[in-house]
Amino acid sequence: MNADISALWDRVQGMINGFIVLLPNIVLALIVFAIFFAVARAIKRVVKRLTRDRHQARNLGLVLGRLAQGTILLIGLFVALSIVIPTFRAGDLIQLLGISGVAIGFAFRDILQNFLAGILILLTEPFQINDQIVFKDFEGTVENIETRATTIRTYDGRRIVIPNSELFTNSVTVNTAFDSRRLQYDVGIGYGDDIDRAKELMLEALHSVPEILKDPAPDVLLMELAESTVNIRVRWWINPPRRADDLASRDKVLSTIKKTLVENGIDLPFPTQQILLHDQTEEIDGNRSRQREGWPSGKGKVPKPRNIGDSLLLLAQERSSRDDNGKVDAQINEQ
Repeated sequence: MNADISALWDRVQGMINGFIVLLPNIVLALIVFAIFFAVARAIKRVVKRLTRDRHQARNLGLVLGRLAQGTILLIGLFVALSIVIPTFRAGDLIQLLGISGVAIGFAFRDILQNFLAGILILLTEPFQINDQIVFKDFEGTVENIETRATTIRTYDGRRIVIPNSELFTNSVTVNTAFDSRRLQYDVGIGYGDDIDRAKELMLEALHSVPEILKDPAPDVLLMELAESTVNIRVRWWINPPRRADDLASRDKVLSTIKKTLVENGIDLPFPTQQILLHDQTEEIDGNRSRQREGWPSGKGKVPKPRNIGDSLLLLAQERSSRDDNGKVDAQINEQ
């Protein structure tokens, strides 16, 4: 028992002595890594400063700055490990992790694909930081374009992270790509209303909204003769074309159009349906040998039509009979 404790103590003492021997190297390694860290941050700031005033290279400078910072930090890590462990080599780390060249290729395939897509996005600039885009079911403002993914902030305050390869290979709608943007809305008026007068009133309403651009000028177009309405499309342009400006102008345009049309007697009908019910058993139903709705078809005898007067008399008799029965029931209940 004492021998085991003595061996364990000797081992612990050896580890402590080894740590004391490596302590100067550890301190030196930390100092070297701190120097590399400071240099990496300085290079990142320099790259950003050099590309800040260049519109075409501004976004690319962000990625190149991060790439330079990461490369320098990786080199600093290898140097620090070599100071602590003089026999350490970068190949030893790869062998220690059990990663071969083919495994590295498979492991970093998606990372490399997203990185290259991010570089191409920054070079071609289909959108930029602070642009408002629509991608599949997501819509929001571009916050950052990183080496792996692009982050957007939705209008309801959520962050969406989208891999760059998906953005590069799929369709993206950029709502703020140009200085101005056209909006539209379909307004339905009644079939009995004067179309020209309604269009004139809509144009007056559009011109009265200050957020709408005068050039290009707003316009109104007859688009559809629908089931319950005559649909007229109003179109207008706004600047800047951001989501908040879209909602603000839409609110004022629709409110002004509705108020103007109602004040001038233009109807804004809602969908209506008319249901006609008849069993084709009246005398006025036409050729009864051709009509088969309301009774079974076939070669049998065609039902004789009812007389309208007889039908009304029968209905009155049934109603009178129900009233009489009700009076009798009431008398029985009283007794």
